[in-house]
This record gives sequence, structure tokens and C-alpha cells, in this order.
Amino acid sequence: MRVDLVTVVVAEYDPAIAFFTEVLGFELAEDSPSLTNDGRPKRWVVVRPPGGGTGLLLARADGEVQAAAIGNQVAGRVGFFLQVDDFDATYRRMVDAKVEFVRPPRTEPYGRVAVFRDLAGNRWDLLGPA
Repeated sequence: MRVDLVTVVVAEYDPAIAFFTEVLGFELAEDSPSLTNDGRPKRWVVVRPPGGGTGLLLARADGEVQAAAIGNQVAGRVGFFLQVDDFDATYRRMVDAKVEFVRPPRTEPYGRVAVFRDLAGNRWDLLGPA
């Protein structure tokens, strides 16, 4: 058993795809036409870290309630965790790409960590070995 997908509500598909693939280095696993429950067109967009693992379903907000959740899916807490092998190189690459870091890197007993926001405003931990 495993968690296959987690939904991230976004304002628009293409900027979200660009952020996750070009900035974070995820792979675009799927981008297919789909329909909402009431028959309106949408896209089924999945990005995954290189080599697999749990993917993100990038879901364009549909309506006011979903739009209000953009960037605040976990009530302002860190809700997503990106584990990398080379923390320093990844951090530098993300800073160069103008990713907003809300806390600078620090060393904890479990490794290096820095908190950043995705393009929607959700908080993530960038995690690497100490």
C-alpha cells in the first residue's frame, strides 16, 4: 500500500506545471483532458519526483471555496516535504530560480532543512542530509 497522489489546488495549470518541472525538477507524468463531475472540461495533471514516488495532482481551482484554498491547503503549516540528496545544490538552484524561502537553511538532528513556498503559497520543507 502507498499514497499515490496528493492534490495541490492551483490557480492555473501551465504556471504550476512550469514551477514543479522547471524549478523543482519534477517530471510531468500526465497531462490529459478530463471532465468535471458536471461535464465541464478540465485537465488531469500529475507531476512526480524523478524516479517515481508520490505524485502531485495539480488541480485548477473550481469555484470560490477551492480558490480560497490556493496557497493555504494546510492552514499555513508546512504540509509538503521535498527530500533531496544534495541539499546545498538544490537550495542554490532554487534561490537562483527566485523561489521564496521563508526560513533560511538550518541543521536539525534529522538533517538540513529550509522552508519555502510553492507558486501558490503553500509551505514546503526542503530536506537533505546533515
